[in-house]
Amino acid sequence: MSDRRRTKAGSRRRTATTSAGAGAKLRGPSAGILLYRGDPGRHEVLLVHPGGPWWRRQEAGAWSIPKGECMTDEEPYLAARREFVEELGVPPPDCDALQLGEIRQRAGKRVLAWALPGDLDTTAVKSNTFNLEWPPHSGQFRDFPEVDRAEWFSVETARQKINPAQVEFLDRLEAALT
Repeated sequence: MSDRRRTKAGSRRRTATTSAGAGAKLRGPSAGILLYRGDPGRHEVLLVHPGGPWWRRQEAGAWSIPKGECMTDEEPYLAARREFVEELGVPPPDCDALQLGEIRQRAGKRVLAWALPGDLDTTAVKSNTFNLEWPPHSGQFRDFPEVDRAEWFSVETARQKINPAQVEFLDRLEAALT
């Protein structure tokens, strides 16, 4: 990813309307929650599709676990829970979390994840928004949802949909649950 694109993504995230407030400082890794349901060997996982014009027509490799950047001095698991609420509009289940560790995405972004059993009505998802100049250089700003949809996928299908680096979280979840 070029520095220009990385800057756009960073700016986009920093201007998002979040519960942490407009002036919150972001740091280091992202943290997220992989929600799963179903019987052993037939689990489904919840993935989110990023909103906004850049992702509109992308499917394979574009989906992700609900996640976002940790703020300065924020404990990563609490950041993962906060991001779940911001991106889906509902709190994650209040149960013991299975730590899935850390991966590094292609552009170098570190992501920490935890798995939780639970269920969620994807039709009720209400994401926070971010403000973006669109079309570029037009002087017009629009709000876009950070997540435009959430869906349940079999682990096999999720492997095709999810960001390639995050496939490791699916592998770790399956290993832990068998």
